[in-house]
Amino acid sequence: MNLFFQKHHRLLFYSSWLLLALAQSASTELIADEAYYWVYSRFPAWGYFDHPPMIAFIIKSGYAIFHNELGVRLVCALLSTFTILITESLTERKNPFLFYTIVLSIGVLQITGFLAVPDTPLLFFTALFFYTYRSFIKNTNWKNTLLLAIAISLLFYTKYHGLLIVLFTFLSNFKLFTRWQTWLAGFFVLILYSPHLFWQWDHDWVSFRYHLFESNVSGYKFSYTTDYLLGQVLLAGPLAGFILFPAALIYKAKNQTEKALKFTLIGVYLIFLISSFRGKVEVNWTMPAIIPLIVLSHQFILDKISWIKPLKIIASVSLLLIIAARLYLVVDIGPDNSTRGRFRNKAWAKTIAEKTGDIPVVFYNSYQRASLFWFYSGKPSHSHNSYSDRKSNYNFWPTESNLLGKEVFIADIYGINTFLDSVKTKKGWVGLSYDSMYAALGGVKLLIKQKSIDLDSAYVTIDITPQIPGEYYSFLQSHHKINGMLFVGIFKGKDIVKEFNLEITAQEIAKQRSSFDISIARRLPRGRYDIRLGIKAKNYLTTHNSETLHVDF
Repeated sequence: MNLFFQKHHRLLFYSSWLLLALAQSASTELIADEAYYWVYSRFPAWGYFDHPPMIAFIIKSGYAIFHNELGVRLVCALLSTFTILITESLTERKNPFLFYTIVLSIGVLQITGFLAVPDTPLLFFTALFFYTYRSFIKNTNWKNTLLLAIAISLLFYTKYHGLLIVLFTFLSNFKLFTRWQTWLAGFFVLILYSPHLFWQWDHDWVSFRYHLFESNVSGYKFSYTTDYLLGQVLLAGPLAGFILFPAALIYKAKNQTEKALKFTLIGVYLIFLISSFRGKVEVNWTMPAIIPLIVLSHQFILDKISWIKPLKIIASVSLLLIIAARLYLVVDIGPDNSTRGRFRNKAWAKTIAEKTGDIPVVFYNSYQRASLFWFYSGKPSHSHNSYSDRKSNYNFWPTESNLLGKEVFIADIYGINTFLDSVKTKKGWVGLSYDSMYAALGGVKLLIKQKSIDLDSAYVTIDITPQIPGEYYSFLQSHHKINGMLFVGIFKGKDIVKEFNLEITAQEIAKQRSSFDISIARRLPRGRYDIRLGIKAKNYLTTHNSETLHVDF
């Protein structure tokens, strides 16, 4: 048996990794983000508000085979296995058991090993990029040039963080800029990535504007930086990070590939450390750095016997914790908490569906709940996003227009006392309000010519060009009593400081191209403010109907 293990350890390791990922995929309910990306796959496109389209393609491919959680996660489980395999090929294979020890001690690899989230293919295409980059610098021929371009394009189609990987790799080797093959690879990338760039151009670069200027901007808190630093150590463990980080940082690169890995490791962590002074940084944003961390720490520890023993001890404890955590998510043992609650959504959706019957449900400000309900109830849903909250891809899909004029239930978990009805689920109370005719007008676009205004006076003139889709125009023409009113919201960061009704109806907007004089109260302190326009129909939350206009006065 021992001889068999010694001879076939690689096959046993990778097959066990894959089988465990598939078993957990099939036995664990979806989390909210996975359900949201599953809805992505129902609306194929070259881009989405939050991410490039790779995760949608991946989920659609697996779901075509199995119409359940396993189908949603199938391709991601496969990619996770190949990620480890490619990463191992970037190391010196003198001690494969050291490599296994490092991989098994990193909990995030096992969690992303079955979750259908963009970070899973991001890790795969990061490893694939470094693999093709190594081939490219060893032999800069047409084949490797094309393969490098394909790897970069796939990386960019997965998550925008991929740009950092390529940027720091090229910064590690300036000689690349003297090779015409490098520029040819860049040309191929531009061609391959052009469908997504065209989608962004057609949507006014909405994803880039959101991620760069809106998603995590807030007043600085010291805890943002300390949480970021501690979070990265735990992400690389939860315990092994205390060994892997110093090992990777101390290691001196021996070749251009390792140099690129070192530049990427340090560069990614520094970029998001700086970002923590701008706002809260999510712990998973540094996921691409996990590949360099594994390779570089492995290379350092490989010849350091004194490091191997404590690593094995820490890895053993980490692995026990990870196994316990994975069982905790599947088996109904131990106390409930928010972590396991994220994987308990089927009963929640079923309870709401029993209450609402065949009538669609519209959730306030929650793409997560709308998506989970859609997946587990089988009933198309919609997230009605207020202009005081963030947008999601529900602002671009036809989920709202498909419900115009139909009976719906409005649902929310906040302020349930204001709802006419409610239902108790395993995840708490949900407020429900029956509406015989849904009349939200979030699909009416109010295009603002200006992007920002600097002014000394207390008055702003905004040129508004209405853009009314045909289904909304017909609805407004045939339902004159639905007098949605145009509102202006003035925001300081994420907080609304003033809101007022312009006394202009949606029907009036549909009839003309207009400019409106908007008065801003002089008593507002000097500073930068954001103005958004929204339409409030019935007693709904005011919808997003314009982009943000920045005003300094």
